[in-house]
Amino acid sequence: MANDHKFWDRMAKRYARSPVSNEAAYQEKLQKTRAVLGPDFKALEFGCGTGTTAIVLAPEMADYLATDISGEMLSIAREKAEGVENLRFERARLEEVMPPEDGFDAILAHSILHLLPDKEATISRVFEMLKPGGVFISSTTCMAKGGALKPLLWAGNKLGLLPMVRFFSADALVEAVQAAGFGIEERWQPTTKATVFLIARKVG
Repeated sequence: MANDHKFWDRMAKRYARSPVSNEAAYQEKLQKTRAVLGPDFKALEFGCGTGTTAIVLAPEMADYLATDISGEMLSIAREKAEGVENLRFERARLEEVMPPEDGFDAILAHSILHLLPDKEATISRVFEMLKPGGVFISSTTCMAKGGALKPLLWAGNKLGLLPMVRFFSADALVEAVQAAGFGIEERWQPTTKATVFLIARKVG
């Protein structure tokens, strides 16, 4: 993980040029997300990339902090977000972010949990950072075994051509979220069956 930012720095411009792979599914996720957000919300998005989702949602909330480990990704995000209010970008890992004294109202994690070394620790940290009743919104690629892709991804990572990908099923992800203390309010899979969208609420 120590040098992952270098990979994403190299990929930033290409990533920014890439279109959303499933625009209809992305819009559906945004609609489902908006349904549980409020205008007074303080939100965090970690692994925000070039800020596409942050730019769309930030104007609808009181405060939106978007973080990433890649300085190049964030440079593009800041340029795209010029003039957008209530939005801040910071280079930081999740464990480096200090939540508001009363906690975040919402934390978003899109296309990131399968790229982290310990999803359970990450989800537990999210739980700690949310206020009671806060929501955790995630979209995650879930591949239980990886099959023939696994050795290719491993080799690509060793060569610095691909990020490290962790393999787990959608059910395993849901179990980890529930084990952290969340109640699942929405589980939705678009036509890309490997992608799982969850809305989970901090019980209490």
